[in-house]
Amino acid sequence: MAVRLTIILSIFLGLQIYIGWHLQLFISAAGGDIPAALFWPVFGIVAFSYLLARLLRRALPGFMAEGLKWIGSYWIAVMQYSVLLLPFADLAAWGLRVGSYSNGDSILITGIAVMAIIGIILAVGSFNAWSPIVRRYEVTIPKAAGDGLPLHIAVASDLHLGSTVRARHLQRLVDQVNALKPDLMLLPGDVLDDAVEPFVKHKYGRKLAEIRAKYGTFAILGNHENYGGGVPVYVNEMREVGIPVLLDEAKLIDNRFYIIGRKDKSDHDRKSAPELVEGLDDSLPSILMDHQPSSIREIAETGVVDLSVHGHTHRGQMAPNHLVTRRIFELDYGYLLKGGLHAFVSSGFGTWGPPIRIGSRSEILSIKVNFASPGNDNK
Repeated sequence: MAVRLTIILSIFLGLQIYIGWHLQLFISAAGGDIPAALFWPVFGIVAFSYLLARLLRRALPGFMAEGLKWIGSYWIAVMQYSVLLLPFADLAAWGLRVGSYSNGDSILITGIAVMAIIGIILAVGSFNAWSPIVRRYEVTIPKAAGDGLPLHIAVASDLHLGSTVRARHLQRLVDQVNALKPDLMLLPGDVLDDAVEPFVKHKYGRKLAEIRAKYGTFAILGNHENYGGGVPVYVNEMREVGIPVLLDEAKLIDNRFYIIGRKDKSDHDRKSAPELVEGLDDSLPSILMDHQPSSIREIAETGVVDLSVHGHTHRGQMAPNHLVTRRIFELDYGYLLKGGLHAFVSSGFGTWGPPIRIGSRSEILSIKVNFASPGNDNK
């Protein structure tokens, strides 16, 4: 672990130096003159601001920790697209110099182009992040469920409520879900963005409780709840407002169907999929929440779970990261029918790090589930 961490930090530091060196060249070409003794410390604070905010969040005043995290969040996006664009800018600058442009002019032209492209990416990405859409699906489960009427499920994963995703975006969730008039609301993990303090301070639980669903709202833990270390506080806050956080447990709803909530993969004490469904009436439909979509095969092989919902991947959040998540997970986004299991992975409602989405959207899933007619279980 120490070796891996050293390698990761070395790569990260190297990339920051690469970006900072280009920025320093651009400032000089533009006629600026910032002493290295001033430039690099300021640049270093910006480049490491997200990490500093995480490490010092209990030591710094709240506004300073939140400010550093906000700066660092956007810097993650700027860093990623700088690393992708700067090699091409270097080639373009070389071409301009070959074409008789001066070294300073070539740096200015390519630097302005890179900044303009990153500016457009941030603008489009902000729109995608703060303008949620509804993805609609319809599936059929060949089991009877009470009166046989369809079940309308709304799903919002990865809210990441904290210092970046705040009350305004949460209000969008409440308004859009209530407009859907769902029978059931599911929150499959990462409601928190690590720290539980903003959730408590801003009373986000009370806002979530404004969601209206016939059978209520249910949540599970994601990896970020576990990272923050505030799980007991979070679970209590949610239960106080009437939202159960299911911890490797199943609930029978109105004698029609089961809701199963699985602990996150980051919790090594969680139950296996067969253990989760042990003792359940498999003639009734079962709906499972599991934050990370890493166990879809295991869930399908139980032969008991009919529908599962997941999040975690954000669909990479910022392209081309989706190429990585696509390689890691059998299903990193969208819908998959695996055996008798209808599996869904959402790109999430909030964002981790930068409130930027490229190649993905902030979304709510609206799933209509049809059942077999009473007395006509086809399973």
